[in-house]
Amino acid sequence: MPVVNVDPDELRELTDQRDKSEDDLLDDMFGLGLEFEGETEDGDLKVEFEPDRLDWLSIEGIARALRYYYGEDRGVAIPSTNDPEWTIEVEETPEQRPYVTGAVVRDVDLSDGVLESILQLQEKLHATMGRGRAKGAIGIHDMTMLKGAPAKDGAEKSIRYTSMSPDERFVPLESDEEMTPAEVLDAHHMGSDYADLVAGMDRYPAIYDDIGLFSFPPVINGRRTEVTEDSRDLLIEMTGTDQWTVDHMLNIVCYALSARGGRLERVEISYDEDAPGEYAGHTLDRPDLATKTKTVTHDRIETVLGVGFDEETIVDCAERSGLDVRVEENYEFEIPPYRVDVLHPVDVIDDIGRVYGFNELGPRYPDVATVGTRHERSRLEDAVRETLVGLGFEDLLNFYMTNERENFERLGVEPGTDVVGGGEPVTIIEPYSEAYTMLRTWALPSVMQVLENNTHRSYPQHLAEIGLAACVDESENTNVAEHRTVSLAMADPEASYEDVRARLQALTGRFDAELETPATEHPSFIPGRCAAVVIDGESVGVVGEVHPEVIVGHDIEVPVVAAEFRLDALQ
Repeated sequence: MPVVNVDPDELRELTDQRDKSEDDLLDDMFGLGLEFEGETEDGDLKVEFEPDRLDWLSIEGIARALRYYYGEDRGVAIPSTNDPEWTIEVEETPEQRPYVTGAVVRDVDLSDGVLESILQLQEKLHATMGRGRAKGAIGIHDMTMLKGAPAKDGAEKSIRYTSMSPDERFVPLESDEEMTPAEVLDAHHMGSDYADLVAGMDRYPAIYDDIGLFSFPPVINGRRTEVTEDSRDLLIEMTGTDQWTVDHMLNIVCYALSARGGRLERVEISYDEDAPGEYAGHTLDRPDLATKTKTVTHDRIETVLGVGFDEETIVDCAERSGLDVRVEENYEFEIPPYRVDVLHPVDVIDDIGRVYGFNELGPRYPDVATVGTRHERSRLEDAVRETLVGLGFEDLLNFYMTNERENFERLGVEPGTDVVGGGEPVTIIEPYSEAYTMLRTWALPSVMQVLENNTHRSYPQHLAEIGLAACVDESENTNVAEHRTVSLAMADPEASYEDVRARLQALTGRFDAELETPATEHPSFIPGRCAAVVIDGESVGVVGEVHPEVIVGHDIEVPVVAAEFRLDALQ
């Protein structure tokens, strides 16, 4: 989860709570969902929160939320914007990165730590919503060092987002020498960090003014337009693979700079008729500060939160969440443009609950006549877990979400195949992190990651996990088939197929199940040392010696034997 460094004195200034103690400040932030994780060497607070609230990635965003919480501000605030003087002309851009957005911010004071705060926001947005700059990258430039070319029409001055040859030369940040893009990618530390984002491109993304090249997105800006504490007028440009993403990243940055007194000025984005992407031939006016609405019924709010509310309380809580609300037959909530997390009415209800105070929600018995008890699946799971511990395995609990590389590629499995773990993955359309883009189709990759992270520990290491796995299944009402899976692995210099087979035999015998292990093949295991797990006549898994390529790929230096099968086979 994101962690942001916050100066408590600066936070008091921005929230107009100069006399509030640090403990009270931390309590108020905790009520909103911001958890204290310690202090930096400079005495700043390290604050952690869920990755959906990307508007909290800066002290300006956290201060805004607290001002609403305290009632200092209410409802949706849209900063005023001046008419555009600049156009970004988009032509002949690389197809892999077709989209751009931008804004101008004038008269912003970047002294006294403001520049550091904005740069922290830039990097946090890169790491989260921008997916390591792959989906969106931010460039911030000193306007006084730019010379606009005459625009084709509309605005007065223009810059060009286009492509450049590998032989183009410019002086990048943190350098005194002219370099070509290839030299930047090879020799500059920032270039090598992001070289994979432009790998395979014949021509690289580039932004020019009337003087020449000043930005090589998503890798590095030119030194000519470097921003310092003395800069006052800024150009914000963002390029990426998705217009919605860069537009909403821009909104978050614009709100942060507006909170510091900056005046926003719109920029026209003029896509050439032949530009790649869905906006070819269109002209966009940015930043896009349009709001959206969510409709929620009064009953839904009370049902979810379990508390009776009057209309006045709901309106008060909504306004202190930074939302506007119109009461008609239902509640019509207006969502500000920096909120990228509000996807469903329940997100609005969550805001109301936070401001009302989750600690104020008293527990109550459910209005049902039945008595709760353990589910049979839960009983089975506990019994299997207890048996595995008795057989010498350490019990694990891993995240159910992962990514395609960990789930498939590192285990040698092709998605969509009929081998264990090879189902069609359930993917996230708009993941917040590239580390968690899908639900895992099996648990062995998670166990192998634990072994990879524990190579400094002594051997043998016998690990087991019982958890969720899922894959796409159109025969299900939800199009997703979920099941509980049992995965176990033995990393041991003396480990062999017979060792893990013996553990399986002991486990199935404990539940009076008949085990058979006919030979099979699986890409994660050594051919000839792999078998299907057949329990009571049904093939439910795989067992064998893990393939050396998989072991080496996880930096493990001892043999690994493993098995995975469906939990319900033991019922």
